[in-house]
Amino acid sequence: MAKNITSIESSAKTVEEAIALGLEKLGVCIAEVDIEVLEEGSKGLFGFFGSKMANVKLTLKATQTAQEMLDSLNIDKTRNAIHSDTKHSKEVAKNNKLADEQKVKEAEPIKVEEPVVETVINEDEEETFVVDDEIIKELYNYISQLTKMMGVDVDINITVRDNNTLYVDMQGDTLGILIGRRGETLDALQYITSLAINKNKEGFIRVLLDSENYRAKREESLVRLANRMANKAVKTGRRVVMEPMNPYERRILHSALQGNEHVTTHSEGEEPRRHLVITLKK
Repeated sequence: MAKNITSIESSAKTVEEAIALGLEKLGVCIAEVDIEVLEEGSKGLFGFFGSKMANVKLTLKATQTAQEMLDSLNIDKTRNAIHSDTKHSKEVAKNNKLADEQKVKEAEPIKVEEPVVETVINEDEEETFVVDDEIIKELYNYISQLTKMMGVDVDINITVRDNNTLYVDMQGDTLGILIGRRGETLDALQYITSLAINKNKEGFIRVLLDSENYRAKREESLVRLANRMANKAVKTGRRVVMEPMNPYERRILHSALQGNEHVTTHSEGEEPRRHLVITLKK
């Protein structure tokens, strides 16, 4: 869909064909547009003479796109605030630890101890935060408020998965408003929710949002696509460049073809245009 286009006019032999053509040009589904029939169209004499094309106008409904949602919530400002708070918390914790160690040294007599092997910790690694009922309640309230602001009434179920990942299942969004085109809105909601929940936390809480089982359906679709493109690479003997995808979806493709004996995969480009490339094994 072209940037900033909110409505188009489409013509075809029938109203249904004109609508379908317009939806294809906008790259949206019928639930995301308002339709105005400008001209019904007619076959004319003997189906040829004086026939008129059907003409319709499709206008995108007034829902926020993923980017508009991020802009309205000042993501950059929030991200900087989280990083600042996290850095400050780590510095305070480090200073407190040094102070406690100093107190121990002053209070205890000097001892000759056996040498120990020091474990080096990579400070760049994410420290997983142990979730509790308060965090789950905070997440539930945040998602409830967010979905109500978007005008979507859903049932929210939160479960704790491996590595303390909070999986949020939202049921009731029958029109796919929370999902958006190719899951873009769902990804945006997941991103801003993760920022909000991790604010002022020393560790990192992983949040995974899902709606109407979209993630599982999308994963199945991507696995089929990966296998189809791998077969294409084998048949043509040429590498296959896939469309840009987010890191989560690229990982699914890599994983799907990891055991393939004929092809290998790697990613190229910079975000948000980074994409997967399938090549034949040498």
